[in-house]
Amino acid sequence: MAAAAEADTLKWEGKAATTLPLPTAEQVWPLLADFCGIHKWLPTLDTSYKVDGVDGQPGLVRYCASGPPPPPDGGDLQWCQEKLVEIDPINKWLSYEILDNNLGFKSYRATLKVAPIDGGDDPIGCQIEWSFVGDPIEGLEDS
Repeated sequence: MAAAAEADTLKWEGKAATTLPLPTAEQVWPLLADFCGIHKWLPTLDTSYKVDGVDGQPGLVRYCASGPPPPPDGGDLQWCQEKLVEIDPINKWLSYEILDNNLGFKSYRATLKVAPIDGGDDPIGCQIEWSFVGDPIEGLEDS
């Protein structure tokens, strides 16, 4: 019984960040805030488009997909529908969750934010941070 309860509370969590030395957070934010335009800057996605909702508002739903890898690996189209849950253009962050997918996610929520790098009187670039929490995908190991 205790093992089942532990499995129910086990979550995958992660965070990745990168620093961009030239563009400011104000220059980068419009790219990130374009929730349905993620395929324009994320090369692993072939397409992303609006399914429902109002651009820039919580409740906006997007469809994202990537084609199968080339032979010999091949495979099926990978897709998900994601909903914008929160967006804060002043502090430059947004959160979204997966509604449906064929990747195995049952629960997944991520936050994407951009912040200036403090250079005194002038910002010197920015940092982009992506973090997530979700249920483990059945059959995959967390390494």
